[in-house]
Amino acid sequence: MVRAAVLPAVGSPLEITEIDLPEPGPGQVRVRLTAAGVCHSDLSLTNGTMRVPVPAVLGHEGAGTVVSVGEGVTHVAPGDGVVLNWAPACGKCHACSLGEVWLCADALTGAGSVYAHRSDDGSDLHPGLNVAAFAEETVVAANCVLRAPDGVPLADAALLGCAVLTGYGAVHHSARVREGETVAVFGVGGVGLATLQAARIAGASKIIAVDVSPAKEELARKAGATDYVVASETTAREIRALTGKQGVDVAVECVGRAVTIRTAWQSTRRGGRTTVVGIGGKDQQVTFNALEIFHFGRTLSGCVYGNSDPAKDLPVLAEHVRAGRLDLSALVTEHIALDGIPAAFDNMIAGKGGRALVVF
Repeated sequence: MVRAAVLPAVGSPLEITEIDLPEPGPGQVRVRLTAAGVCHSDLSLTNGTMRVPVPAVLGHEGAGTVVSVGEGVTHVAPGDGVVLNWAPACGKCHACSLGEVWLCADALTGAGSVYAHRSDDGSDLHPGLNVAAFAEETVVAANCVLRAPDGVPLADAALLGCAVLTGYGAVHHSARVREGETVAVFGVGGVGLATLQAARIAGASKIIAVDVSPAKEELARKAGATDYVVASETTAREIRALTGKQGVDVAVECVGRAVTIRTAWQSTRRGGRTTVVGIGGKDQQVTFNALEIFHFGRTLSGCVYGNSDPAKDLPVLAEHVRAGRLDLSALVTEHIALDGIPAAFDNMIAGKGGRALVVF
């Protein structure tokens, strides 16, 4: 038996309880978690913004040590450190054939399986977003684990599995920020802090962080922000004032709200690029008129998992960490136990802090 955070139903509070995990079958790996990040996507699963089969064990950003492997697994062995990959590409669908593995049509099929059972009543449990990282141990498909990079502590490596891949990819793969360009990042949570660091690594000349909380300015500047704007009705105007009345070259939206997406778009120069990372609900409708689309010539694009290929990008990120260019500890504002996840959700709702990290 292992302890885990179970979502019994959409809209219900998490329950910290014991679950029974089977031994890994063919093509599976059992992992003892070292750490797991508490991501806004987990919160979106609890409130129904994103759908997940329930009851489920949530958590998708994690790293740990291989306990045992099933038949046919050869790329990892017991004792190996691994990073969980919650969206493994099938390699066969149309998106994968185009090299767009982040859009794999079958990446989340594993989330519908039954992978464990509650110890108290034997009820079936699904692995939220494939990997069920909010547990002391988990059993996942072999393609959901990547060998942890050398020289990166496992607790830090957990952040590579979502926040850093997403933020780095938004800058380098989606927006393709060039040296000397100006960047605005909307939302200074875990992903936003990773995005700020990625913009600094890309050589952006001015990096403007935007958040509703004045308290996050120090966090933002430590991550690479050169300027800080407290979100208001005048945000776009303030950003233009900071950029010679032109607007930034690139805006990255990490919130997922219609008003923020619209403001991010308005904050860019003519011909600027806006990348939307935040996950919003269906009720968040963003509107544009045809004339402004023509006149401003701006680009608005979605960004899934940072448009990243984890197998290729993890070594790149690890090199940035080893070289001191990427500070994973700067993303974390709170270390918690499994029981602290509900409170971490409350902090996210209130817009407090960066990444909360569950340490086992």
